[in-house]
Amino acid sequence: MIGAGRFAPSPSGDLHLGNLRTALLAWLFARTTGRAFALRVEDLDRVRPGAAERQLADLAALGLDWDGPVTWQSHRVDRHHAAIDRLTEAGLTYECYCTRREIQQSATAPHGPMGAYPGACRDLTDAERAVRRAEGRPAALRLRSGINEFEIADELHGRYRGLVDDFVLRRGDGTPAYNLAVVVDDAEQGIDQVVRGDDLLPSTPRQAYLAALLGFSAPRYVHVPLVLNHAGKRLAKRDGAVTLADRLALGETPGQIVALLADSLGYRAHSPAELLEVFRPESLPGQPWTFEPLGVVQYSGNP
Repeated sequence: MIGAGRFAPSPSGDLHLGNLRTALLAWLFARTTGRAFALRVEDLDRVRPGAAERQLADLAALGLDWDGPVTWQSHRVDRHHAAIDRLTEAGLTYECYCTRREIQQSATAPHGPMGAYPGACRDLTDAERAVRRAEGRPAALRLRSGINEFEIADELHGRYRGLVDDFVLRRGDGTPAYNLAVVVDDAEQGIDQVVRGDDLLPSTPRQAYLAALLGFSAPRYVHVPLVLNHAGKRLAKRDGAVTLADRLALGETPGQIVALLADSLGYRAHSPAELLEVFRPESLPGQPWTFEPLGVVQYSGNP
């Protein structure tokens, strides 16, 4: 049985054209493969008041629809903690008292991959943990990983092998960490297709490994190219008129903005429905799209 795709923005601010392009692609991949399309607001971390509501309104204004009610990640915290408890009961977690600065200043674990958590708290004794607690250090909870690398399959990147270290499952303030929450939410919501920016590809082996530990099947991954600014860096709101509100203020219509995004994919369309009729996943450009905020839509794709 085919499940669902999804778009899962963080409500830290308004969506820019890079976010909207990824949302459009996630919708297209789901709809062209007969999947449902879910929307989840990942509001466990930075939340700007009103941002989520504006994000939902922007997606709807462009003509994107979704199946079922919007899911709020913060409403699922009990499910995240239940998964953490399962891992703890299996002996697969440990408390970590390291500060971010201590981790940055420490050397990589001996014989471990570059950039891996060095394991400073992995084998603390009960007495050593008691000392750190007495010092008032908040304890994050890390996965006691049994491997250094894990391989995943991506529909655009093929086989990809990446770092798996003792990553954080629960932050020091008790909040479930992103890598844990996204795995639990995708699995329990029936998400079997994940389309997102390729900047998240390096973290995917961690998530796929965690899914396996929890007895979940990993979804089909599609990490799509980002939108870049003229300097070749990831597009951000500081780059000018890059949000839907910005473009509307310049006199553009939602149809023109969809046309701009469609053109970046090599197609000519003024609505997601039109684009759905011609979109072919195998034709997705493999390179990032460079956006000039003051540029004019130039059709270069299919009629």
